[in-house]
Amino acid sequence: MTLAPAFLVKILASYRAARLRHRLAAGGPGIAAQQTALARLCGALARTEFGRLHGLPAGADLATFRQRVPLRRVEEFRGWIERMAGGASDVLWPGRCRHFVYTAGTVTGTPRPLPVTADLLAHYRGALADALLLHVLRTGSREIFLGRHLHLGSGTALTCAGESSAGYLDAMAWLSLSDWARENLYAPDRALADRSDSPERTAAIVQRYPTGAPVSLLAGTPAALLALAEAARGPDAEAAPLRARWPRLECAVHTGALPLLLLDDLRAALGPGVCPHEVYAAAEGIFAAQDGEASAGLRLFTDAGLFFEFVPVRELPAGGELPPGLTCLTLAEVQTGTDYALVVTTPGGLCRCVMGDRVRFVSTTPPRLIVTGRTELQLDTCGEQIGERTLTTLLQGVCTRSDWKPVAFHVAPYALRPAPRPLHCHEWWIELRSGTVRTPTGPVLALELDEELRRRNPDYEARRLHGQIAEPIVRLVMPGTFARWAQTHAAPGGLAKLSPCRNDRRVADQLAGIARFHAGGSQPPLREPASGA
Repeated sequence: MTLAPAFLVKILASYRAARLRHRLAAGGPGIAAQQTALARLCGALARTEFGRLHGLPAGADLATFRQRVPLRRVEEFRGWIERMAGGASDVLWPGRCRHFVYTAGTVTGTPRPLPVTADLLAHYRGALADALLLHVLRTGSREIFLGRHLHLGSGTALTCAGESSAGYLDAMAWLSLSDWARENLYAPDRALADRSDSPERTAAIVQRYPTGAPVSLLAGTPAALLALAEAARGPDAEAAPLRARWPRLECAVHTGALPLLLLDDLRAALGPGVCPHEVYAAAEGIFAAQDGEASAGLRLFTDAGLFFEFVPVRELPAGGELPPGLTCLTLAEVQTGTDYALVVTTPGGLCRCVMGDRVRFVSTTPPRLIVTGRTELQLDTCGEQIGERTLTTLLQGVCTRSDWKPVAFHVAPYALRPAPRPLHCHEWWIELRSGTVRTPTGPVLALELDEELRRRNPDYEARRLHGQIAEPIVRLVMPGTFARWAQTHAAPGGLAKLSPCRNDRRVADQLAGIARFHAGGSQPPLREPASGA
């Protein structure tokens, strides 16, 4: 229950939602808001060691900003961040930084700490509030502010070293909340919230919030939300959805890109009347949130204190240093239908940082985008350049036609023939839901995936026709294989993010060890591509 009367909470929610609607309408494509954000960021950066090193004046315009500050990847800020963690002031941002947030480590497998300044905490607080208010504008309901917001994820515990502390994004989100929100909205209680993500923690949350508890909002990845529904259902496979357990539940905020495979299952687990609500959030900032149907993309937060730039993915090198002269566009210059690498400048001190996320605009007025994957995790064995979203959409379409139910998947290159005449193919690791009717064999599924990918991707089709890449291999694994991978490779906070694809075999070989493929004679024989394939 809230300490303030319900009618006052609703009045305040209506007022703030109306203000947001006015801001969105007045901001239009967000160009003016981005110019304001850049001016404020440059004013602060000019007072730092980083700004002085680059000769960045407080009143820098866009041309000066780009000329003086080169594009950098996250790892190139490491030295400055280590000095900030050691207590140095005015390094990447004015003042001393006492909090640090870990990245998810999806690409490298190792989470990295990034600075969280007081200004970045303020950004988190404002952007997260806007994300919830977009739900209010979508649905017209303010009831989410009259119940508990149950958060699932990595936990809010902080690791302290001297006067500094570090944690995952969930911990930073908790730090950013107002005292009122912590007291009246946030759940679970701190003892549970501090625990790392695990099946035991999920079970404890279910026990702590029984049927009838005033839960109005859930927040977490789609996988975490489904795990909660499964824990609440227990051994009864026909148990009612979560809305029946918590009648006030009306919103499920999900983070993490590409929930396409799980979206139908998520809707069924939540129950009618509960709206999935996607938020594009990362350690670097809160970037966008759903303001309509999921197919319409996510509304970019242009006035939340971040400055955005966009590099066409086709021009971005696969790794190493970023060359000078890369095309880098502002929000005013982007086009729909093109994949861009997201570049951000934040009040945490990251300046012109190439995030590693691929985004595609579906609208520029207003600016709405979708996340299409990671720039460093696309399949590019022979120049085919296939991204995560393409693979996810493809698998979903193939499985839907035959009523197969995929739970998780991963795709990696596989060497069928070594040098000097190498031949590769795509190796799909797929887990289908237990009880899937008419479970396919690997070769049958491989044939359909190959045909669909040839139809969708001209580069792949050309390479298949010229024998540069062979037909794919599909490994159907036992239920629970991907869950076991996640538990085995979880970071200290309980997180283990699985990318749908990698252009190396890091995850594929880990799955092979769990599923015991490629042992003895299970490896497919080396062979020439079929005629015309």
